[in-house]
Amino acid sequence: MKKKQNTGKGKTIFSTIILMLAIVLICFLFKPLFKSLNFGLDLQGGFEVLYEVESIDGSKMTNEKLTSTYKTLSKRIDSLGVSEPEIIIEGNNKIRVRLAGVTNEEEARRQLSTVATLSFRDSNDNLLMNSDVLKSGGAKVSEDANGNPAVLLSIKDKNKFYSVTSKVKDYSNNVIVIWLDFDESKNSYANEKNLCGSNGSNCLSSATVSQGFASDVIIQGNFSKEEVENLVDLINSGSLPSKLTEISSKTVGASFGDATLSKTLVAGIVGIVLVALVLIISYRFAGFIASCSMLVYTLCVFFVFWVMGGVLTLPGIAALVLGIGMAVDANVITYSRIKQELFKGKSLEFAFKEGTKSSISSIIDSNITTLLVAIIMFIFGESSVKGFATMLIITVIVTAVTMILLNRSILKVFVKTKYFNTRTNLFIGVKKEDIPDIKKNEQAKVSFFNKINFLKYSKVCIIISIIVIVVGFVLIPVRGLNLGVDFKSGSDISILTDEKVSEEDLKIDMNTLGYNSPAISISNNLIDIRTEDVMNSSDIRKVSDYFEDKYNAKVDIGVISNVVKRDLIKNAILSIIISFIGIIIYISLRFKFSYALSAVIALLHDILMIIAIFSIFDLEIAVMFVAAILAIVGYSINDTIVLFDRIRENIKSRKNKKISEEELMQICNTSTQETFSRTINTSLTTLLPVLVLIFLGSKEILNFNIAMLIGIVAGTYSTIFIATVLFIKLEKRNTKKVKSQSSKYEDEVSEKLIKGINC
Repeated sequence: MKKKQNTGKGKTIFSTIILMLAIVLICFLFKPLFKSLNFGLDLQGGFEVLYEVESIDGSKMTNEKLTSTYKTLSKRIDSLGVSEPEIIIEGNNKIRVRLAGVTNEEEARRQLSTVATLSFRDSNDNLLMNSDVLKSGGAKVSEDANGNPAVLLSIKDKNKFYSVTSKVKDYSNNVIVIWLDFDESKNSYANEKNLCGSNGSNCLSSATVSQGFASDVIIQGNFSKEEVENLVDLINSGSLPSKLTEISSKTVGASFGDATLSKTLVAGIVGIVLVALVLIISYRFAGFIASCSMLVYTLCVFFVFWVMGGVLTLPGIAALVLGIGMAVDANVITYSRIKQELFKGKSLEFAFKEGTKSSISSIIDSNITTLLVAIIMFIFGESSVKGFATMLIITVIVTAVTMILLNRSILKVFVKTKYFNTRTNLFIGVKKEDIPDIKKNEQAKVSFFNKINFLKYSKVCIIISIIVIVVGFVLIPVRGLNLGVDFKSGSDISILTDEKVSEEDLKIDMNTLGYNSPAISISNNLIDIRTEDVMNSSDIRKVSDYFEDKYNAKVDIGVISNVVKRDLIKNAILSIIISFIGIIIYISLRFKFSYALSAVIALLHDILMIIAIFSIFDLEIAVMFVAAILAIVGYSINDTIVLFDRIRENIKSRKNKKISEEELMQICNTSTQETFSRTINTSLTTLLPVLVLIFLGSKEILNFNIAMLIGIVAGTYSTIFIATVLFIKLEKRNTKKVKSQSSKYEDEVSEKLIKGINC
């Protein structure tokens, strides 16, 4: 019987190893999947522009008008031949257009910004009427006499319309053709009569005229409901006198995009390898399983992104790499719990069961708070922040499937084989001699961290934080923050050249072009020039041509107006405030208010530390800085929740007994000791990808990664040394309130209980 059992174990282990190899093999699908993704303009080059949409006639810009303009832009982009354009409505009156792969920026600008022109022509392309015969927004979805979908046109100039239709009815080819942006050099009814109403054609419709009309008319045909709705939008966009004002733009050359993609990919791969090594060194075989799950996780994230039809950008890849560290945290929490149960003398099977069970609440809470912050970032974020948030949301959801369900299921199979019962060091890094024998009353081994009184060092850490924050914020009014173009408005010129150019030469060049006092930085063959002047399209072309001709350079220019700056600042502040409110509400519901307030104050400390250090070292603050702040809020709250979850658990184990302040301090210190190894491992696995991105990644997200580095370090020690102290102080105050109320009640009772009267 024993032999058969061993054979069964061997088969189970063999089949599971085959399963793991299959998973690793599947991950080799990463390359073809990655190639099939749609890359944003920052990774393949292209053109991005943000328009403010206004009505020329001064009327209010409604959602319907904005949607009509959106439809018109979509139609125009089709003529540019862009395979994967992004057109995004932002707020109440803005439309952002991203055209990856576009090489002719001027043609793209001209096509997009020209006001839509609707015209009515005969079969020989002669102009009959303009859009002024229609009421503004005069096209509506309707039905013909047979109940089929049709377009109703509301006529404003009925006399003219009657005059024209009366003439056309007598033509041999009695049709009126409706055109959007008719171009005499390209368009003709003779060539496009069979294409009218189809995508890619400027011919919207051709209608037979059998009589003169002096009232509203119906365009009928073999239309589907969707075709009618599309035709209505296009006609309205042509008849609507909308004005597109360019308030920000950015161009990225293909060479910039290719270099950025290569650097980021290398950094991502190195980061994943380093995280896998840390997991395997720390948790042995369980770490190997987690590493395989991490590969599956990465593949799944890209697969979900591909299914969604998302456009992968540099911030998106940064979110993915950061998400790897956060995703691994789910396994680190579980493994730490399993090891603690083993150190108590429990069997591997029992330790696995209890470890996975007790860690689930911490994992759920930490992921929900990260998801909450990511959703807020997506709602209020602009441009690249939205891309970062989208990927972060995907990573949180995929984490639940791969890093929790898949990883635990595979580990459970191995645990049930009992193969590792006597090989705990190989399984999860716990030596057999460190597991006490409960039957012999052996005591659990006291680890090095369990001897440290963490609360003892809280004052020192708080003093250091106060000094750093005060110094940083004192410097702000003295020299100001180094705000990027995103927050100051202006133009950012990136020049890639093999020629040697000095800063003095560039100042002369900018002065020649009419721009004074530019900020210039030179790194190898990459030059970055910042000016507070907001360039228009002709200025951009002039500056770009100048540097291309003089230095044989590749030139990219980004422009941000005051309108964009104002919205960015407003949304950044709003995002942080709403994130804090959301976290307070969630933690108050899951824990209680004293935990929530302590956590949020610790988070505020982390944000102030990032701003202070950026101020001290005069680092640039750009739009991705906001994403870094919010990402740290989501990351740092994870640490705090895991610690608070342990504190709550240890308090509950006292079975509602009254806890003195000294006992509460002891519980908090013990909880910190118990979670410390998890905190360090999580911080390390998150820091490694960030460090790799700092040294090997693209310069475009360098300051984002520096902010992340500062935030991770600040968040780690604020959880250990600040959040717990704040919680103790708040609980101490609550305890005093309860005692004083209880004392007051007893005094009132003693006053009323008078001997001989009521007792």
